[in-house]
Amino acid sequence: MAVVASSSPPSVQVREKIELTDIEKKIFDRLLGTLRHFGLQNQLRVAGGWVRDKLLGKDCYDIDIALDNMLGSEFVEKVTQYLLSVGEEAQGIAIIPSNPDQSKHLETARMRICDMWIDFVNLRCEEYSDNSRIPTKQKYGTAEEDAYRRDLTINSLFYNINTNLVEDYTKRGIEDLKSGKIVTPLPAKATFMDDPLRVLRAIRFGARFEFILDEELKEAASCDDVKAALAAKISRERIGTEVDLMIPGNQPVKAMTYICDLKLFWVVFSLPPKIEPAEPEGCDRLSIAYLDATWNLIQLVGYASFSVSGKSTKNGSSWMDEQRRLSLYAAMFLPLRETTYKDNKSKKNPVVNFIFRDSLKRKVSDAETVINIHHALKKFLLLLPSLASNEDFQLTEVDWASELVDIPVHSKLRVLTGFLLREVKGFWRVALLMSTLLYEINSTEDLLNKNFQLDKLKDTFKAAENTVTQLGLEKAWDVKPLVNGKEIMNVLELKSGGPLVREWQQKLLAWQLANPSRSAEECLEWMKQTHSKRLKMT
Repeated sequence: MAVVASSSPPSVQVREKIELTDIEKKIFDRLLGTLRHFGLQNQLRVAGGWVRDKLLGKDCYDIDIALDNMLGSEFVEKVTQYLLSVGEEAQGIAIIPSNPDQSKHLETARMRICDMWIDFVNLRCEEYSDNSRIPTKQKYGTAEEDAYRRDLTINSLFYNINTNLVEDYTKRGIEDLKSGKIVTPLPAKATFMDDPLRVLRAIRFGARFEFILDEELKEAASCDDVKAALAAKISRERIGTEVDLMIPGNQPVKAMTYICDLKLFWVVFSLPPKIEPAEPEGCDRLSIAYLDATWNLIQLVGYASFSVSGKSTKNGSSWMDEQRRLSLYAAMFLPLRETTYKDNKSKKNPVVNFIFRDSLKRKVSDAETVINIHHALKKFLLLLPSLASNEDFQLTEVDWASELVDIPVHSKLRVLTGFLLREVKGFWRVALLMSTLLYEINSTEDLLNKNFQLDKLKDTFKAAENTVTQLGLEKAWDVKPLVNGKEIMNVLELKSGGPLVREWQQKLLAWQLANPSRSAEECLEWMKQTHSKRLKMT
């Protein structure tokens, strides 16, 4: 039996009718013009999320047109011909074939109209085998059949372009939208066994809109049959995609709490067979507690603290969004930061690596970044007393830079912090924030019971952050060495590089961090003198 806490459904403002934007009117006019031009009897319906969001008064730019008796590719060809007949040109056409291996069973046609991509599919009616998401039978469906095949009642609504009316074939879509409930059109267990990914979609939409999960839905989602089906029938890529939509969302803690309460945590974030040490009892709850504390602390500190001016990721998202996403993953997996497993070659790896690369099928760089954050936060824990007070003390405990010599005590904090920031680079604030949690919260009981003061955590983080800024280290990884490898080899009278050159690169970088206002000539002279002394001692 699920143990998700119940609460009163929210009061949701739902519009009586859909108000179209000027662009939407132009798009729909062209689609209706196509029907008139060719004498077609099709009913054109916008399906799913666009209808839901428009009724909630939210903007939506994801328009999916469902066709009742024609393939999307056939209709797109008609639209193209119509546009040419009225002196317009189709801006782009793409046909996305069905791909059963990726659980995409309907061909989708896509074209740009008025600078917006519109998808066209036929209404669906599918039957599946017991152990697969590949349909055993496909045919054109009716709007009612399609509505009942949808994941949730709030996603089963249609907007009929021909009649300008919202159609609610389940007779529950609008009611559940108004009452803020997440309900399946058909019995929940049958719906989830049909497509187990719908469990995660229900959680995602429940968290996103802060709606209440239906009791029957919760019971079905947490039953052993559905958990087994989710693990066996759904690809890890699709599971990872759903999680990756929840974590950057507006309610990541709520979403992950649902996953935990429904006993799905280790189904979603599956672990390899043998890990060391074994995950402690209640590790999933502890993960959510760290996520909750981090989420609240990020909001208190302010997202702007994580921004890097003008920087964006490869997929176009902002650096600040990427930092927030990975910081929440790093927080959630804090209880597993010391846990390892052996891969196929018997090489020991962090279990976080397995979760990202195997359980969620996310980018390798995501795993590497979170692991780097976990490594860096351990070092920040040693520096935090000094950074928070801007004083050099307790640095004798630091053992990860023991090879550095001749560093004045008053410069040691700057040197150690500089080296650390060069390791973790732009994610240093995330690692610092994580270390603040571990530094200020005394026990797991305090964390689980929320027996800590967020304001104190914020003050510690801001004090340490200010020290890093005052030391001029906020972009330490961009600092170029004053002396290059060739110059080092000349002093050492070497013809090729090697361990000795790398050792001197580290020493020279330490000198440079300790003496930020000194020149390349002075740095090189220091090296010559130090090297000469070493030769005399040997």
